[in-house]
Amino acid sequence: MPRLLLTPGEPAGIGPDLAIVLAQQPLQAALAAVADPALLLARARQLGLPLRIRTLAPGASPQPHQAGELQVLPVELSAAVTAGQLDPRNAPYVLETLRLAATQVLAGSADALVTAPVHKGVINDAGVPFTGHTEFLAELCGAPTPVMMLVANSLRVALATTHLALRDVPAAITRDGLEAVLRVLHHDLRERFALAVPRILVCGLNPHAGEGGHLGREEIEVIGPVLDRLRAEGMHLTGPLPADTLFTPRQLAEGDAVLAMYHDQGLPVLKHAGFGEAVNVTLGLPIIRTSVDHGTALDLAGSGRAEAGSLEAAVQLALQLARGAGA
Repeated sequence: MPRLLLTPGEPAGIGPDLAIVLAQQPLQAALAAVADPALLLARARQLGLPLRIRTLAPGASPQPHQAGELQVLPVELSAAVTAGQLDPRNAPYVLETLRLAATQVLAGSADALVTAPVHKGVINDAGVPFTGHTEFLAELCGAPTPVMMLVANSLRVALATTHLALRDVPAAITRDGLEAVLRVLHHDLRERFALAVPRILVCGLNPHAGEGGHLGREEIEVIGPVLDRLRAEGMHLTGPLPADTLFTPRQLAEGDAVLAMYHDQGLPVLKHAGFGEAVNVTLGLPIIRTSVDHGTALDLAGSGRAEAGSLEAAVQLALQLARGAGA
């Protein structure tokens, strides 16, 4: 039975709510949260949901899940929490839950990590440079090229760059960097998602994929040469393609995954197709990590109105990947 660790993320957000909702359900998995047990019990009372806590010792593996119960690997909050109200004092708590959970998976005490949303801004307000789960986990795991990919049903969209200001994107797309991302994407589509010959559709950076150099030369000088080199090795790559026509049903039917050049080139389309049911997967790590496709939703925390669909999908994909079944 796959063993999963769950980090509920920002304690003032909906992550604890989602963990409690998930705990009510039967799961064919061993599941434990890495969190403050008192936080979960208090939020369960606020939501009016029953919850039993079973505390795990560090290094212990989760046991088979029982509906209405949540196993917890405890990490103590730094300050009291009010749902919906951020407190920078709890930033170290959030990062410690991630660190502890990832190291447990690395050590073999669990098979996969599922993460609920964190709030990047409040972590930075606490004086900690933090750009996101992807980069934090990559550094912790010693992974040189993490790749963010979101999955919504049959649509998979990976990113060549992640959390960058738009003005910084062109300089960040280099031949070496793009080649490294494509190699990770190709490898994990084969090894994690069981695709023998992955077909990858690659976006151009510029409108109309540069219009033959009239709207930018990145396609000619960077993207195209990388694709040619990797195609010569046997990779099935199509592009660079204009993003506005790539995301059409007929074109998407020709690929198993899309590589977008930047965050808001690819993810708006994917979230339109499957928001609330999409899953964020970090490729290029030595561990399996899935996450929700949404933020902390502070206005919904403690209200009972938060929807758990994306977390449930993240758990199911983690289970499939842990079983080696792909998706």
